[in-house]
Amino acid sequence: MLQTNAALLSKRVIEMAESETLKMARIARELKAQGHDVINLSLGEPDFDTPIHIKEAAKKALDEGFTKYTPVSGTPDLLQAIQTKFKRDNQLHFETNQIVVSNGAKQSIYNICQALLNAGDEVIVLAPYWVSYSEIVKMSEGVPVILTASIETDFKVSVEKIAAAITDRTKMLLFSSPCNPTGSVYSREELKQIAQLISQHPNIIIVSDEIYEYINFEGDHVSIGAFEEVKNQTATVNGFSKGFSMTGWRLGYIGAPKWLADACSKIQGQVTSGATSFGQKAAAYALLAEMKPTYEMREAFLKRRDMVRDLLSEIPGFKVNNPKGAFYIFPDVSAYFGKSNGVTTLHSVDDFCDYILVNTYVAVVSGTAFGEPNCFRLSYAASEVQLQNAIARIAEAMKQFN
Repeated sequence: MLQTNAALLSKRVIEMAESETLKMARIARELKAQGHDVINLSLGEPDFDTPIHIKEAAKKALDEGFTKYTPVSGTPDLLQAIQTKFKRDNQLHFETNQIVVSNGAKQSIYNICQALLNAGDEVIVLAPYWVSYSEIVKMSEGVPVILTASIETDFKVSVEKIAAAITDRTKMLLFSSPCNPTGSVYSREELKQIAQLISQHPNIIIVSDEIYEYINFEGDHVSIGAFEEVKNQTATVNGFSKGFSMTGWRLGYIGAPKWLADACSKIQGQVTSGATSFGQKAAAYALLAEMKPTYEMREAFLKRRDMVRDLLSEIPGFKVNNPKGAFYIFPDVSAYFGKSNGVTTLHSVDDFCDYILVNTYVAVVSGTAFGEPNCFRLSYAASEVQLQNAIARIAEAMKQFN
């Protein structure tokens, strides 16, 4: 009988990095199970429940027997609702056959990479970036070309830096705005400059992750695909997890040139097929129904952002950004590297995060996983009391280091 053995695992999975956000969440759960008072600020998950009218739409669909397989690319009513949303909110004009619904925006990005990348193709990734970008690119045999930006430039990469990174192997530009992990938002002018650059390279596809669109504190969201010069070179990724607090529903989608949408649907047809039937009914309703709960969540996040930013700014040595969207803050703690409390020396942000978790029971995520080794990500998708307590614990722990 063949014995289960790690040596049997594929090179692909052996070389794959574990998601750092999921890893920290797992460790936090383990510590909590041991009886510790853990405050978990590691996951990118709204702490609000899915709005009641969306849940009721799913229940109605279940009661009406909408429980069967769905078309791979999505149900007709959801595709039409997404088409309406793209036009209404983003000035993006897609036919329904240019839209593909997937089991989460993560699968949407994976589908795109699998559809586009051959071995050795380069993908310019604007850093700090969401942890899964580089691993998805590598799983698709692509080569991530990481372009970094620091807190001094609001964590935004300049168009000049992007231009300098383009080679004859460049196949894709991948980024998020509003950004996970920094909360930074690329302005209309910055996106226009990027669009003008990429339009000069017709074989490069822009993949714009806009999952945090509705959590934008700066006003109207801008989609890079709305610029005429790159509308046929852009795949716009979005979903329901953040703006509608539907994380467990696993629903994402893309709008893209038809040839790319067809390829993504082809891949998905061999992997998962269509997304959940009654979930799609609820999602279609969500896009066309009252948006008040979404805007109320955004206002709550804005209030928390201001509180968290101000509290973290009071900790000596912390350099704190002012996020324009999402629900993260990304402080630079490099001032503590090399400092000791007599027992522990903090050599890196990984050391910092490990120390904070083990000694204060606050779970945050190292910026190394996001391409920025001077920072850590704190999610403020938690109650104000939890956030105040967590930052007080961190502040008290930092007093010991000199």
